[in-house]
Amino acid sequence: MYREILQEILQYDKIIIHRHTNPDGDALGSQIGLRLILEENFPEKKIYTVGDHAKRYSFMARSKMDEIDDTVYEGALAIILDTSAKSLISDERYTLAARTVRMDHHIFCEKIADVELTDISFESCAGLVAAFAKECGLRLTPLAAKSLYTGMITDSGRFRYDSTSSQTFLIAAYLFEQEFDTNDIYRNLYADDFAHIRLKAEFVLKIKFTEHKVAYIYTTLEDAKATGADTFAISRGMVGTMAEIRGIDIWVNFTETEDGVLCEIRSSKYNINPIAVKYGGGGHKKASGATVADMEEAMRMLADLDKMSEVGE
Repeated sequence: MYREILQEILQYDKIIIHRHTNPDGDALGSQIGLRLILEENFPEKKIYTVGDHAKRYSFMARSKMDEIDDTVYEGALAIILDTSAKSLISDERYTLAARTVRMDHHIFCEKIADVELTDISFESCAGLVAAFAKECGLRLTPLAAKSLYTGMITDSGRFRYDSTSSQTFLIAAYLFEQEFDTNDIYRNLYADDFAHIRLKAEFVLKIKFTEHKVAYIYTTLEDAKATGADTFAISRGMVGTMAEIRGIDIWVNFTETEDGVLCEIRSSKYNINPIAVKYGGGGHKKASGATVADMEEAMRMLADLDKMSEVGE
């Protein structure tokens, strides 16, 4: 399949790389890394990266997205990374491209592109992109390796999550053949300013529990605005505050927005992905998400998670 994707790349002079909205380190790392690999190996091609703002990951080099006209998609190849559902793709204009490719490591939800590569054995999409480059004999640059490594460590929790495998470390070793500063990555990823530490403390005090020990936080739109933090920092950023509670195997963070309630679901034990899919989302077995219409629907999801926890007791 890697060679099939390489053949698609060889056929097009313009390549536009997409990823999911509200990007995390893996979405950006795989997107930036692939761009740099293609620029290094095919300097005659025009390569673009598009999508919404990098926000807290804007420290990553080349994270500023291109602003391109619709006409750029004419005769172009669009590559979609780290995305399991069409609704999650940042910049829906990928449909204007002459041909589309998707590379992803999430559980398959729906067909998105003309050429599909979904491999859930990878801890990150960045790891998948690195494997693609390695298998196809493409040259890496130090910055491409650094970008991909950033994606790998964010999606593997610094190699702590059980998605980490021997394959993960083999790919990491491959990336380390290039010289880059890991201290710079970790400093930007994990150093917290006092305001964020204080915000975490506030969210810890909001944690509640269902009858069968599902931990959850529900943040109303009014409360979210009052924090002064962006939606990503509250939703994806605060779900981890419940991760280390003894006796808790499922936890979920609900965040109201103007467009619905963001649901970040995690588990250390159960496959919670089917519940995310039931509510229009997707992701991994133990880390998934969805957006539901309102608090009532969010509480139905919570009830489903509670039943899962009850069965497992």
